[in-house]
Amino acid sequence: MQISAQLLRAEIVQRRDDGCDAAALGEIEQQLHGLGDEPSSQAAEDLYSRLDALDPDPELELREPSGLDAIRQLRPDGPRALPMDLDDEKLTDRMLGAWLGRAAGCALGKPVESWSRAEIRAVLEFAGEYPLERYIPPVDWPVRPWHSNNVTCLRGNISRMARDDDMDYTLLGLVLMERCGPAFATRDVGDAWLRYLPYNSVYTAERETYRNLVAGLEPPETATWRNPFREWIGAQIRADFWGYAAAGMPELAAEFAWRDARLSHVKNGIYGEMWMAASIAAAFVVDDPVEAIRIGLSEIPAECRLAQAVTQVLDWHSGRLSREAMLDEIEETFGAYHGVHTINNAALVVAGLLLGDRDLGTTICVAVEGGWDTDCNGASAGSLVGAMVGANAMAYEWVGPLNDTLETALSGVGEGAPLRFSDLAARSTAQARIVQKEMSGAR
Repeated sequence: MQISAQLLRAEIVQRRDDGCDAAALGEIEQQLHGLGDEPSSQAAEDLYSRLDALDPDPELELREPSGLDAIRQLRPDGPRALPMDLDDEKLTDRMLGAWLGRAAGCALGKPVESWSRAEIRAVLEFAGEYPLERYIPPVDWPVRPWHSNNVTCLRGNISRMARDDDMDYTLLGLVLMERCGPAFATRDVGDAWLRYLPYNSVYTAERETYRNLVAGLEPPETATWRNPFREWIGAQIRADFWGYAAAGMPELAAEFAWRDARLSHVKNGIYGEMWMAASIAAAFVVDDPVEAIRIGLSEIPAECRLAQAVTQVLDWHSGRLSREAMLDEIEETFGAYHGVHTINNAALVVAGLLLGDRDLGTTICVAVEGGWDTDCNGASAGSLVGAMVGANAMAYEWVGPLNDTLETALSGVGEGAPLRFSDLAARSTAQARIVQKEMSGAR
C-alpha cells in the first residue's frame, strides 16, 4: 500500500495518545514535515516503521487493555443481567423504537456531518431555527452548500432513511446474527464485511481493516496494522444491534460488541462499542438514561479515558448545566480530539441523553448540535431512547417522514423489496429470544 502523509500524521497523533516518547515523535513529525505532502514510498515506509517500533506508556497500557478478560478485571461492579418481562409485542415495540430512533438521529445529523458546532449554529441562526428543535430546513446558506448526498435528509425532503454507514452496520449485525447465531466470532464479522460491505462504503478504521482482511491478516492484527484510526468512532457506531440482541443482558451485549470491535479497533475504540451496546441493552429494562449510561460504564475499565469522559459529563449534568453550558464544556474539554474520535463524540451522546431525558427530539437535537460526527451521535442517542420508550411513544414529526423504509449499501440485502423498519424490529425480537433461550440453557 502507498502510505500517505495524512496517514502518517494520524499515526503520530495516535502514538501520542498511546503515551509514546514525545521527543521521538517530535523528531519523526519534523522529518515528515520536511518530506511534504507526497513522501516517497520508501521514506513513508521508514517513518511508519519507526512509529511502529515506539513503546507505549506501560502504565496506560495496564489501565487500557484490549483483551476481554483484562477488560473485565478492570471494570466496576454492575448488573451483568437484568430481569426483563416484556412480551413479544412490547419487546417488538421497543425494537422498532430503537431502529426508528437510530434512523431519526442519523437523518437529523447527516446534512451537517463533520461540521463544527459554530457552523451548525450559524446555519440554524440564518434559518431562524436556533436552537435545533426539528429536522434541519433546506435553507440556501451561501457559506456552505449542502452535500448532494445529504439533501434527502433535510426537512421536507425525507421520504425514507437514506443510505448511511451508521444504519448499514446495524443491519449487518442483524444479518450476521441470523447467519451465525450468538456464538459468532470476530472472524465471522470480517467475513461478513467482505461478503456484504462494498469497500467504497467503509471509512477510516474500517477501510484500513478491510484492506488488511483482503491482504490475509487475521484479527486482532487487522485492527493494528497501519491503522491509525483504531480508537476512532467506527466501532461505537456498530454497537446497537448487539444491545438489541442482548436486550436486558448488558454483559453479553458488551461481549458481542467486543467480538465485533476487536476486528478494527483497540482500547477506547473497543470500549466505545462495549459501553454503547451495554447501555442500550440496559435501556430495554431501566427507564432512566443516567442508569443506562452507568450500567454501560460497568462493562469497561473504570480508569480508561472513555469512562473518565462519560463520568465527567454525568458530573456536569448533576450540576444542572444548561444546554449551552454543557456543550461549551464538552467542546472546551474534548475539542483537541479529532472530530471522528470515540471519546469526544461519546461525550455528546451522553449530553443528548441526559438533557433529552427520554424525549427523542431533544435528545437527538442536543447530540447533533454539538458538532463533530453528527449523524453517528444522533443515531446512537436516538437508538438508546427508542429502546427505552418504544415506537408508540415517539412523535410522528420524527419517525413519520421515514415511511418505515431503510436504504442500505449491503450487497444482496433488501434487493427486490424495500427494507421495512417494522420487519427489522420483528427480526430483532426473534434474535433476542434466541439469545435469551441459549443463555438460559447455558446457565
